[in-house]
Amino acid sequence: MLDNDLKSQLREHFAKLSRPVEIRAAFDAGEKSQELRELLTDIAALSPQFSLTEGDSAGLRTPSFALTTPGQDIHLRFSGIPMGHEFTSLILALLQVGGHPSKLSDETIEQIRALDGEYKFETYVSLTCQNCPDVVQALNLMATINPRIGVEMIEGGAFEQEVTEKQILSVPAIFLNGQEFGQGRMGVEEILAKLDSGAAARDATRLDARAPYDVLVVGGGPAGAAAAIYAARKGIRTGVVAERFGGQVLDTMEIANFISVKQTEGPQFAVALEEHVKDYGVDIMNLQRATALAANGDLVEVKLANGATLKSKTIVLSTGARWRNMNVPGETEYRTKGVTYCPHCDGPLFKGKRVAVIGGGNSGIEAAIDLAGVVAHVTVLEFDSKLRADEVLQRKLRSLPNVDVIVNAQTTEVLGDGAKVTGLKYTDRASGASKEFEISGVFVQIGLLPNTDFLKGTLALSPRGEIEIDAHGRTSMPGVFAAGDATTTPYKQIVIAAGEGAKAALSAFDYLIRAPIAEEEKKAA
Repeated sequence: MLDNDLKSQLREHFAKLSRPVEIRAAFDAGEKSQELRELLTDIAALSPQFSLTEGDSAGLRTPSFALTTPGQDIHLRFSGIPMGHEFTSLILALLQVGGHPSKLSDETIEQIRALDGEYKFETYVSLTCQNCPDVVQALNLMATINPRIGVEMIEGGAFEQEVTEKQILSVPAIFLNGQEFGQGRMGVEEILAKLDSGAAARDATRLDARAPYDVLVVGGGPAGAAAAIYAARKGIRTGVVAERFGGQVLDTMEIANFISVKQTEGPQFAVALEEHVKDYGVDIMNLQRATALAANGDLVEVKLANGATLKSKTIVLSTGARWRNMNVPGETEYRTKGVTYCPHCDGPLFKGKRVAVIGGGNSGIEAAIDLAGVVAHVTVLEFDSKLRADEVLQRKLRSLPNVDVIVNAQTTEVLGDGAKVTGLKYTDRASGASKEFEISGVFVQIGLLPNTDFLKGTLALSPRGEIEIDAHGRTSMPGVFAAGDATTTPYKQIVIAAGEGAKAALSAFDYLIRAPIAEEEKKAA
């Protein structure tokens, strides 16, 4: 099942194991069990530390397997076949159960060990979801540290009936002790923040005690990472505070236009960004949302949602953007219950069903093309009188037999039965007629909104809510600079955001150099 090149690479990784790993499998007579047996047999042959046994499948999902090691109380299971994006989750789990140390800080490890109570996590995934491995890998790692944490990855394609019964229409879907715990990408820090009720208060106390920075970057996407690196290279005290390091990049399936990088995936690119920033000793404060900005004498203050306040001589705002909502009845009520924003993650959950894509730009048409290979039928709704996507994408779309396009369509309501989406209502802008049709899913692809709500009334913003900047990245507040998709810079691209972040950091450094001189000249006058 695994090719020889991959086997050779894995042997090198598994040479790092310091203790045995027992792979305990539960099979039935089905085709998927045979496929999983082949995979596990291949893996078991790659290290003398591995042993593969088949046990009683009573009460277990099949096919599935657990990983453990003698003398350790570890509860870690994969149900289904962890290939696709989850293959990396499997390899990391084997290494961690086998004693390979994690990259978690000692403080985080102790916080995991200190969790009291019993935690049984079940995470439903699709193998095409780029967000799911973050959750699976975080929970697996926590299970190897704290024996009171049990985890199970459940591959939705192998357990379709279970997914249908639980009405799971968005992944990753995380359940704790049988109750819904969360949806979407989560790492160890996010999970801990939800489990440890005192974490936010402790974070606020620690952050309040931070000394003022020379440059504080707000936002951890490509613009923020570049700004942090360029500032730190000047040898000045630099910090990054971010709601989630990586930003929009984490939700990007493929990146093929970042110069010198032929192809990569968003989550991998985000990891590379963070590792590069860490190389320069930048103080990274993740999972922190900025709520206000204010000048205070020679410093600028950034207030956080947890109540803490950070201070800095200069600020670089790189808060990025988020998916634009339709803002129609039913959208919020049925989010993750049929309304979704990620065709790659959630498309497989709508196999054989009828769905709609809202938006006729490049993102919408790319989504429709991807979905057409999975679902029964796709209807594209575009507000304008024509599609706005590139012609090459439109030609591909027109070649597909299971796609319809409706233009001049203003979506007015998402319909549902209280538990899931059942239809969509729209107005024909040409005739004024109200129409509706039955669907099971709505994929919203109508552009982005800048994350600048907390800056209203503080900085000059454009009518679209973007931070107004000049050619140097300067905003309307002295000492505050901005870069990336949250600004008026045209063309929202990763490479452009990175360049703008570097420029903003250099402008901030120039400001730091000139500010004392300007102050002395002012006093002399």
